[in-house]
Amino acid sequence: MFNRNLILPRSGSETFFLWGPRQAGKSTLLRRHYPRGRWIDLLKSDEFRRYATRPELLRMELETARPDPERQVVIDEVQKVPALLNEVHWLMENRSFHFALCGSSARKVRRGAANLLGGRALRYELRGLTAAEIGSGLDLDRLLNRGYLPRIHQAARHRQLLDAYISDYLREEVAAEGMVRRQSLYPPELRGLHELTRFRRPMSVIYVCQLEAERSPRYSSMAFLSRSSSGLW
Repeated sequence: MFNRNLILPRSGSETFFLWGPRQAGKSTLLRRHYPRGRWIDLLKSDEFRRYATRPELLRMELETARPDPERQVVIDEVQKVPALLNEVHWLMENRSFHFALCGSSARKVRRGAANLLGGRALRYELRGLTAAEIGSGLDLDRLLNRGYLPRIHQAARHRQLLDAYISDYLREEVAAEGMVRRQSLYPPELRGLHELTRFRRPMSVIYVCQLEAERSPRYSSMAFLSRSSSGLW
């Protein structure tokens, strides 16, 4: 297990969003940092159904629980139920609760015209492993072939995991969310989602650059490779 360098607020001190791609280690980091936190996991079907149909349950449950100002309330996959953010806002303002709001897609929240807390929450991003986090075990060939997501980087069957991740994650995040807007900017080999799964090793690095360019303008200069570079694939 890798020690991540991202420093989060101490428990019960701040409300914040934690964004990042799937399998970057967000949930693992939060569980290690807030072992006593109250956890609401919207990946669980029963919890998702309860809060999706009645988001006010969050307020009702936290108000009836014994207050603990040192306990962080963690909501994992918050983009699945954006309406919860209205209740989060009210609980912050009126009951002084502090939340860790974790998710893989801020775009889904914004697209639903959800309450982003009006600057009341800090923003953190957890991305792939860095050289400092990998430490003395850094292997450039391994990094280029497996990518920098912790689970895939360490896996014995990394090719199968990469295939599944590229196919499923790109289909959801790129196609379903409409992140690819101008296909003419992409190399011809990348036009058409059905072709993406033909790529293995190059996509383990390149697909992340494409996603990051859409998420943050400061990565845009890394997003598109020249044709001379693409010839090295």
